[in-house]
Amino acid sequence: MRAIGYFRQAGAGARADALGRQNRSFLDYCEEQGYEVAATFSEESKDGGSHAFFQMIDYLKRPEKGFIVVVLPSAKTLADEPTTAAARFLQIERLGAQVRLIENDVKGDAIEAMIASWSDANDDDMREKVRSALRRKAVRGEVLGRPPYGYHVGSRNRLELVEDEALVVRYIFRLYLHEGLGIRLIARRLNEEGLLTRRGRPWSMVTIRDILRNRAYLGTYQRLGVRVPGTHPALVSPDDFRKVQERLSERRTNYSPRKVSGFLLSGLARCAHCGNRMIGVSRKQAWKRQRDGSEQTASYRYYQCESRTNQGICSYHTHRAEELEQTVREKLAEIDPRELASAGEDSSVIAHWQSEARRLRDRLQQIDRRLGRSLEAAASGRLSRDALRADGLALAEEHMKAEDELHDAEWRAEHYASAVERRRTRGAALDIVVGQWGTLDLPDKQQFLRELIDHVEVSDDDVRVILKP
Repeated sequence: MRAIGYFRQAGAGARADALGRQNRSFLDYCEEQGYEVAATFSEESKDGGSHAFFQMIDYLKRPEKGFIVVVLPSAKTLADEPTTAAARFLQIERLGAQVRLIENDVKGDAIEAMIASWSDANDDDMREKVRSALRRKAVRGEVLGRPPYGYHVGSRNRLELVEDEALVVRYIFRLYLHEGLGIRLIARRLNEEGLLTRRGRPWSMVTIRDILRNRAYLGTYQRLGVRVPGTHPALVSPDDFRKVQERLSERRTNYSPRKVSGFLLSGLARCAHCGNRMIGVSRKQAWKRQRDGSEQTASYRYYQCESRTNQGICSYHTHRAEELEQTVREKLAEIDPRELASAGEDSSVIAHWQSEARRLRDRLQQIDRRLGRSLEAAASGRLSRDALRADGLALAEEHMKAEDELHDAEWRAEHYASAVERRRTRGAALDIVVGQWGTLDLPDKQQFLRELIDHVEVSDDDVRVILKP
């Protein structure tokens, strides 16, 4: 599993070495857990800025990021205000990353930590009552939160088997341990056999990995720092589980940070065969020359169908990154500027996008207020943890969509306001892409492509550039 760290120097009285100590704790935690360090993001200013957080969100939106754990020093690292911190935590989870807290009273469950942090800021007595009640339930082996695949919550609030799912769990462990299949091949096998996840979706590498690492299948319930053995039926023996963990650990040997290399067409390229995204993949290959025995290495960057990569349910559709990106540029160069829809340059268009930006800011405030009410209900016991997570993830999706729309509205308002002087309409964007490509950095290139392109359909023998209407 790969991990990224997020650190923040909070408050005016924060010590200058705070970020350094957080980084050191992060590295120690990754070594202890066997995580591979992928990147770190630090808020170095004390002015309450969130530049590093939004950089991290952009990183998590990249389809080529792979399986990521976001490691935080504590629940309060994301923001001083607990509702904002909870919103940011849910955004991270909504993007498919897991959150791990290094220092926290409610170990192993970030959503509980967010509730506790909210309670801490709003009512000390409520905080202690919530934590005490949760620990009492954990000691009794009662389920807190969503049950793992293979189980459901029974009449005594204990985990009970779901027979069909339990068979799949045993099957996964047997394929990995006794038949020697890797995680990717297991996902492919399950999908080829028509088996689906609890949500009716194809299996992916991350869901297989989570099952193989879940200690609940030993029959032990573990939450809030409390471990209660024998609370529910086991699906794997301790010896087999240990062997699986040893094999998983053997594959985690590189803890050095990687240099993040973005892919130009992330979010734009689609597989023409199945409609899923094409994700950017980087691979290193090493070999020895037969002539002199010298070692050679090379790096390859290409786009591959995400269905094939994570689920094994599409053919092996790949394109070299440089070749596909160059093809897209060549097709844009062939476009007659008259084919582009006119975006308009008059004051009414500018006023429209400025008004849209104000509306979206109000929308974001409304979403935060709704999340605050959900946190209050969860802290007081009126809303279950599962319901909070479900509601929160839906709000997080709304929040991210509104943020993206706000960014787009602000960019368009500024873009079209300056277009009268600098002629940077969509036609000008095309001119820049075609004629000034070499002077642009990656974010600018992506911005101009997104101004012009709706998506790129990629098949084995053809590339179609679909312009925005």
